[in-house]
Amino acid sequence: MLRPSDLIYPIFINHPSAERSEISSLPGVYRLGLEDVYKEIEECSNLGLHTFVLFPVVPENLKDKTATYGYSDDNFYLKAIEGIKQQFPGAVLMSDVAMDPYSSDGHDGLVKDGEILNDETLEILGKMSVAQAQAGIDIIGPSDMMDGRVRYIREVLDQTNYDHVSIMSYTAKYASAFYGPFRDALDSAPKAGDKKTYQMNPANKMEALRESKLDESEGADFLMVKPALNYLDVIHLLKENSHLPIAAYNVSGEYAMLMAAVEKGWLDYDQAMPEMLLSIKRAGADIILTYFARSFAELYRESH
Repeated sequence: MLRPSDLIYPIFINHPSAERSEISSLPGVYRLGLEDVYKEIEECSNLGLHTFVLFPVVPENLKDKTATYGYSDDNFYLKAIEGIKQQFPGAVLMSDVAMDPYSSDGHDGLVKDGEILNDETLEILGKMSVAQAQAGIDIIGPSDMMDGRVRYIREVLDQTNYDHVSIMSYTAKYASAFYGPFRDALDSAPKAGDKKTYQMNPANKMEALRESKLDESEGADFLMVKPALNYLDVIHLLKENSHLPIAAYNVSGEYAMLMAAVEKGWLDYDQAMPEMLLSIKRAGADIILTYFARSFAELYRESH
């Protein structure tokens, strides 16, 4: 059975200078100011949702090639984490660790002469992770897909006395066509090239198994598959071959497809949405990150 406690709810946090706004390609999903975030978390907590993954909507003028704002003392995202933890100490907060929200190049890693520099990126990701842990994050979410980043982040967290902070590794993050609305939400699409050199080939299932073994050995506490619906077989593969909890990200394009079909009257929302999430759970996901989380919790309450 699927329960609200199985879900993680993504929240987009706006810069304080920006107003609340709906994301056109994600109907019903908003970029929120901090006061609205507090309200959302309070209402979700009353529905039995207690875990949230937080994404920053960073203005272009704060971005640079080395993503320095990602660990800056005046980073609004870090201040928002601190505020949420003070208001809701029982909430479980997961972060996003990658350069793309803060990078003027729009890539998850450091770009030089058109190439992604893997090892140089790790130092930046480590600084972001420590800054987020200091702010109060419970689960670090490295979404960058650089090689060796789980070990690097685990080591810097342990060295700075944040050994209690967990890591949910984006273990099998595929180079997918289903991320478009999310990139709209953050305005974080690559300025040149694409992410196929570091995200995974959709045709290669066994690479996910190899990556899961590496992430497990490097200190990951959870393994994630992203996207979910087109990779149910990969979710099942990891579940059958790892003792770690398996997470799956029901991504923005998957949400947008269902919402578009519902808007056209082609599908019944109250039936199709829970069935979609149940298929991910049935495949083996212990945890599902989904924009449907609040809506599912509302339906769950009505039916129980």
